This record gives sequence, C-alpha cells and structure tokens, in this order.
Amino acid sequence: MPAERNPEWCASKAGPRDFATTHWSVVVAAGQLDSQIAAQALEKLCQTYWYPLYAYARRHGRAPEDAQDLVQGFFAQLLERRSYRERTPGQGRFRSFLLASFNYYIADQRDRERAAKRGGNAPPPLALDALSAEERYRFEPVDRLTPEKIFERRWALTLVDNVLASLEREFSDRPDLFRHLRPLLFDKSGEASLEQVATASSMNAGAVRVALHRIRQRCRELFREEVAHTVERAEEIEDELRYLRALLGG
Repeated sequence: MPAERNPEWCASKAGPRDFATTHWSVVVAAGQLDSQIAAQALEKLCQTYWYPLYAYARRHGRAPEDAQDLVQGFFAQLLERRSYRERTPGQGRFRSFLLASFNYYIADQRDRERAAKRGGNAPPPLALDALSAEERYRFEPVDRLTPEKIFERRWALTLVDNVLASLEREFSDRPDLFRHLRPLLFDKSGEASLEQVATASSMNAGAVRVALHRIRQRCRELFREEVAHTVERAEEIEDELRYLRALLGG
C-alpha cells in the first residue's frame, strides 16, 4: 500500500496532552483495581490486534483452525483473568506485552489437550471472523519474514487502517473528495494530479491543495493518537513512531 513506500507522513511532535485517557495507559493504571473502564479499553485493543496474532501463529506453521483456537483462547484468558496485572518490566508497549503473553500462552497449551469450544453455551469474548482472517492471510507476501516481523508489520498496518477509517468517517460529508485525495496522503509524487482531482470534485486546484494539506495534518494527528493508545508513557510515543516508519518503509 502507498504508506509502505513513503511513511514520513506519520512523523509528529510528542506531547503529554490528553495522554491520561489513552487505552493502554488506562489499563496499566488500573493495576489491581477492578476497573470496568480498563477492561473495556483492553477489549478494544484486543479487537484491533487479533489479526496480527493470527498471522503470527500461521507464520509459525499453525493450521487455520489451530491458529484461530489459539488466538480465541488467549484473548478469553487475557480478558477473564486480567493477566495484564502480571506484566513484567520491558512490556510497557502493548504490542510487546501482547506478543510476550501470547507466546507464554502457546507454550502453556502445548502440554494441554486443545478442545474446540465452538457451539458451547458461553459466547466468545471477542467476535473473531476466522474466514476473513484466513482470506487476509492468503494475501500475505511469500517472503522470509519471521513470525515476529510479520506480527509487527501487521500491527503497523492495522494502525494505518484505523487512521484511514477515522479519516473517512470525518470526511463523510465529502466522500468523493476523500476518495480522490486518499492516494495522495502518502505519495507526494502524485500531487501533479491535483488538477484532475479539482475537476472531478468541482473545486479549484487551490481549494484542493488546501484540503489535501488539512487532511494530511489530520492524518498525522490521528496516527499519533493511535500510537498513544498502545504505549504506557507519553515519552514512548516518538520511539514508536520512528519504529513504525521503519516497519512501513522496510
């Protein structure tokens, strides 16, 4: 996707504003407290990152149904037992905590009989679309990426998808304009086509250029917010942004 070629758009300046309300920091701050807000924040994070874990398990050679059972069982345990309370130093970032916890869960399951729980009375803690996951995995590049690298790359692209979805909602009053400008968010070499965008959108080129500048600015803001949701401290945001640029550009 275009973001992988030119990830400079995700650069932004760090700042503590509104950081106290971010998802992972809320979960961590809950500590030993039985916080419904923290539980909801953790569930939202899990909903977002189930596919990177599924891709990780598949790249490790797990069959589709086995990978689905592992991810489903892991999230069930995570949400029910609040095992985030047992996190260790060095697991401040959500992606690090999640992958370390998932590896521990897989190791723990090796000595247990894995019984499928589909069709039981209890509803699954997360609605995982197994068919969609496997369809997506079939389009993963056949390369030498390790399971860890494919997890991190899927994590990065998940953040991109979240940002684009938020932008599309915010520009729902001008869907055609957003559709024309979306490819230019990440590829400045395409700005020569602004005249065509202006014609298609019944706008002048100057107005289109201003709209593109604003949407890029909003894109950077939203991306920083997405990253802030996944770290424990505000000072970690810039490191994550730099790491993301490397993942998307590599």
